[in-house]
Amino acid sequence: MKLSVVTTLYRSKGFLEVFLKEIISAIKIIDIDDFELIFVNDGSPDDSVKYLLERKKDISQIKIIDLSRNFGHHYAIQAGLNYASGDYIFLIDNDLESPPSVLVDFYNEIKKDATLDVVYGFQETRKGNFIEKKAGSIFWVLINKLSDTKIPHNILTERLMTKQYVNELLRLQDVNLFLGGMMHWIGFNQKGLAIKKGLREGASTYSVKKRAELMLQAITSFSGKPLEWLFYSGLIISFFSIIFICFLITKKIIYQNTVEIGWTSIIAINVLILGIISTFLGIIGIYISKIFKQVQSRPNVIIKKIYE
Repeated sequence: MKLSVVTTLYRSKGFLEVFLKEIISAIKIIDIDDFELIFVNDGSPDDSVKYLLERKKDISQIKIIDLSRNFGHHYAIQAGLNYASGDYIFLIDNDLESPPSVLVDFYNEIKKDATLDVVYGFQETRKGNFIEKKAGSIFWVLINKLSDTKIPHNILTERLMTKQYVNELLRLQDVNLFLGGMMHWIGFNQKGLAIKKGLREGASTYSVKKRAELMLQAITSFSGKPLEWLFYSGLIISFFSIIFICFLITKKIIYQNTVEIGWTSIIAINVLILGIISTFLGIIGIYISKIFKQVQSRPNVIIKKIYE
């Protein structure tokens, strides 16, 4: 049996020495001799690739997929999964927030139950400050409200998967990736294990802007319900507008010239309508943009070089 470990590189140099030591130790514990360590360089600006090429002299199982630029975390993961050849594929971030030793727990779980196709990690309690915790909770509640596929809250990158499961995942031709949703949409028998994440040394590469973009990507690439909400919102606004117009006409007929609408109220109403229309058009524009990207049929990543 062969194991493939897939991880991505972006400002990862400071973590790699410990990561390599711990992941190889975990592989020895589960007693697998045939394995490969696949590192996908997602345009990392540091010396991660240079360091791994040096370590490859001693650890022949290291393989590096060097992308032509930074394409994003989910796209780099997809590139690594495409290249993995193991019977089982272990996906993990190498920033050591989740210890590589979780592989042992995942492997024991999947071996204990032969019907399992995936064992994934999740946080029982989110780490971070109050705002980060609340924002994360709101995201998972929102995405589950919008999606027809129920996605476990606080899922992590870390998961051990069968080759069949990964093959089916890769059959999806989505250009706008939300792997967290896609991984559960395809079904199969999956089980979650709680992981306590540690604190990352140094600043996270996921800025507030990137987190907001990921949230928008997740919602708009995995659900059409915002467009349905636009339709129903338009109906509601139209309904109350008609009621208001009927009220004004009735008041005019009954009380003659007592109905006065000032410039301030007219401008306020126009600004409100303009804001609503702009928001609606913006949401529609996002979906049209995603359709445009999908029909372009561009590759999700471009590989510059593979070091085997």
